[in-house]
Amino acid sequence: MIKNIFIITFCSLSFLFAQKFDVQRIEPPNWWFGMKTDTVQILLYGKNVGSADIYPSHRGATVIDYHKAESPDYLFIDLLIDNSITDNLNFEIGLATNEYDTVITFPILQREKREKAFQGFNQSDVVYLIMADRFCDGNPDNNNIGDSLDEFTEKDLDGRKGGDIEGIISKLDYLTELGVSAIWITPMLENNMWMSYHGYAATDLFKVDPRFGSNELYKKLVDEAHKKDLKIIMDHVSNHIGINHWWIKDLPFKNWINGEPGNHLPANHNKMTFPDPYSPGESVVLTWNGWFTDYMPDLNQSNPFLKKYLIQNTIWWIEYLGIDGIREDTYPYVNQYYLSDWAKIILNEYPNFNIVGEIWTGEATFLAAYQRNNKFGLKLNSNLPSVTDFALADAFRDFLSGKKGLDGIFNILAMDYIYSEPENLLTFIDNHDIARGLYLANGNINKFKVALTILLTTRGIPKILYGTEIGIVGDDRHGTIRTPFPGGFKFSDHNAFSKCGRTDIENDIFNYTQKLISLRKNFKSLSEGNLIHYYPFNNLYVYFRNLNEETTMIVVNGSDKKQTIDFTSYSEMLSTKSKLIDLMNDYEIIFSNNSKMEIEPLSSKIFLIEK
Repeated sequence: MIKNIFIITFCSLSFLFAQKFDVQRIEPPNWWFGMKTDTVQILLYGKNVGSADIYPSHRGATVIDYHKAESPDYLFIDLLIDNSITDNLNFEIGLATNEYDTVITFPILQREKREKAFQGFNQSDVVYLIMADRFCDGNPDNNNIGDSLDEFTEKDLDGRKGGDIEGIISKLDYLTELGVSAIWITPMLENNMWMSYHGYAATDLFKVDPRFGSNELYKKLVDEAHKKDLKIIMDHVSNHIGINHWWIKDLPFKNWINGEPGNHLPANHNKMTFPDPYSPGESVVLTWNGWFTDYMPDLNQSNPFLKKYLIQNTIWWIEYLGIDGIREDTYPYVNQYYLSDWAKIILNEYPNFNIVGEIWTGEATFLAAYQRNNKFGLKLNSNLPSVTDFALADAFRDFLSGKKGLDGIFNILAMDYIYSEPENLLTFIDNHDIARGLYLANGNINKFKVALTILLTTRGIPKILYGTEIGIVGDDRHGTIRTPFPGGFKFSDHNAFSKCGRTDIENDIFNYTQKLISLRKNFKSLSEGNLIHYYPFNNLYVYFRNLNEETTMIVVNGSDKKQTIDFTSYSEMLSTKSKLIDLMNDYEIIFSNNSKMEIEPLSSKIFLIEK
C-alpha cells in the first residue's frame, strides 16, 4: 500500500520529538531506467535521519513505501522507476521534521550503450586470475593512504605490495599476447583493515579502495579490456564484510549481521551441510551464520533489507562497470535461499551473464549439488550456472605431487554424469589460496606442462593463476603463493612481462602456455568438443575432442619412462586412412594398421585428425 506522504502534518506526535538530521550516505548512489529491476530500495544514513518523514517529487519515479530501522540513523525508501523516462533525471526526495527539512537527489540515469558488456564467459574462454595487489604497480603514489589501518608494510610477506588498476591496464597487451580471453580480478573494494591486501574484507561495498584506484578507473579498466576482446570477471562477496566496515559501529538492525563482535558462532567449514539429506537444521545454521574469521562479520541475508541491499549492490556494479561475469566467494557459507534469488535476479537482468560459485571441496557429488538444475531433487534450484571444479583440481594436484597418476584425473572426468552442465565448470590447477602447481611438482617443469596440457585441452572453462605462464613456484604460504609478478614493481629484479626480460626457463613455460592457448582458440574441438577418453593404463592417457567435422587427439605420457602409442588401440576414433597433424610441432604422420609412435617421458602430443 502506498503511503500518503505528500502532505506533511506538523501536528503528528513524531514531530514533537524530532531532531535535526544529517544525510551522510545514499546507497546505491544511483539507478538506471530501462532495467528489468525497476524497483530500488534506497538506504539513507546519517545522524537521526530515521526521524524524518518524506515527500517526493512528482515525476520520474514513485515512492512506494519507506521504512524506519531499529537505529535512528537509517531510513529505507522503496522507489519505482518510471521506465518511460527518456533522459537522465535527478529525482528529488524531500525529508522533513518540525525542526529541519532538506531535499536529496537520486540520479536515475540512461543505461550506457556498449558494444561489449555482460557477455558471460564459457568453455571457449581461458580465464586469467589476477590478485590485484600482486600483479603490477601502475601508480606508486597511491600505495599508502593517510587513514589506512593496515599494520603491515611492503617488506612484510602479508603486506601490500602496491599493485593497482592502472597496473592491470598497463599489462592488457601482455595478456592479449599470452592469449587469454577473460580476467578474473580479486576484490578491489575498500578494505581499510589490517592485512587487507587480498580484498576480501570490504569496509565499503560501493567504493573501490583508493590504493587500487577509483570506481572510475575500474570502469576504465573494463572498457579498455573490452576494446582488446578481454572479458572481466568481478570477485564478489555476499558472505561477510570487514570488521572495520562503517555498519559495525551503527547497525541498521540488530540482525543485520549474525551475532556480534566477540559473541558469535565460530567458523564452520562444512560445505556439505545444506545438500546433506541427513543434516539437522542447527548444522545448516552453524555453516551459514558462523563467522569466516573474527575480523570478518557474517552477514545475515535473511534480513529482507540486507538481502535487497546485496542484490542491488551486485546489479549496480554489473551495470556501472559493464563486467561479463562474477566469481562469488565462499558460496556454501551463505544462506542458499538468498543466493538462489540473487542468481535468478541477476541472470534475468543479464541473460548472457555467467556466475561461478566458489565451493571448496574435492567431492564431485557435493560440487554437483550446488550447480543449477541439479539431478538429485535437492531442496531448491540454486540457479548457479558454474562451480569451481576443486575435484579436478585435487586430481591435478595429486598427480603433480606424486600421490596419484593420471587415473585420478580420468576418474574425476568419468563422473561428469552427476553434473547438469559439466562443460560450465571452472577448471584449474591452483589458485590464490593454495600452493602453486609447480611447487607441488617440486619444480619439475615437464610434469607441470603435462598438467597444463590437460587443463587447456579437456572439458570445462580453464583458469590459470597469474604467473603460471612464467613458472612462479612459491611455497605453501599465502604471501608466497601470491608472489609479486616480476617486473610489475619497483623492487622487481627483472621484467618477466617482456620476452627479453624473462629468463630462459620463463620464456620456455610462457611459449608453451601461449601455444596451448592458441591451439585451444584456433581448434574449437579442444574447447567445445565432445570428450572421448581411454583409461590411462601405465599412466598413458589418450583422449579425443570432437566437434562437427573436427576431431583432435591428445596423448599424454604421465610416467617418467618413454612409452609407445599403438594407434590400433583407438580404431573407433581412427581409420586406416587417417592423417595426424602434430599441432605442437607442425608435422604430420600417416596412420596405418601397424602405426606406432614413441612418446617421451612426461610429455604430450596434440594431433588434428584428417580423414
